[in-house]
Amino acid sequence: MKKTLISFAIAIALLSSCTTTAKKETVETPFKTSSVVSITKEKVTPVDSETAAVPKALAALVPIAVLDSKSSDVYEKYGIEFSGNCYACDLANLSIADNKMVWTNVCDEKDTYVMDGFTFDAESNKYIFTTSDRIFTLTQIDQAPVYKLNISGKKFDLRNKRTSNYYTTKEALPLFKENDCGEFEG
Repeated sequence: MKKTLISFAIAIALLSSCTTTAKKETVETPFKTSSVVSITKEKVTPVDSETAAVPKALAALVPIAVLDSKSSDVYEKYGIEFSGNCYACDLANLSIADNKMVWTNVCDEKDTYVMDGFTFDAESNKYIFTTSDRIFTLTQIDQAPVYKLNISGKKFDLRNKRTSNYYTTKEALPLFKENDCGEFEG
């Protein structure tokens, strides 16, 4: 009887140790896999990094034109375009913030066109905004700041909102040469 009890105790000890080890392996393996997957997902999908990377200076851009191409002073070379600001009143201000591109008529703040759903990329002095139809490239050509706008892809035509070739920040605009609108009061 002693032999039977000892054999039975050894058998129980072996069975309990085998099942415990098997359970530990089953529990640990899925835990480790799910842990690694969640860490990888957090690192791979930084959703807000593109929006945060858009420079704040692009939040309020105003159109300017080349007034004196021979001038070496950037503030005299570029300035406010007379016809688009005073006569035709058809130029568009540009604002890029919060993953939206807003085009606003210079004479009527209620006349806007909003674009969203673009991707953003920056290369040294270039800011590239890509939509499904077009690529908008703002290249900073001078530290004043002066940005050259290039639009490629499908034709971009806005009613009462003509895009300019050059833009500057709203804060820097008073530094540039200003043409008086005179009687047009634009």
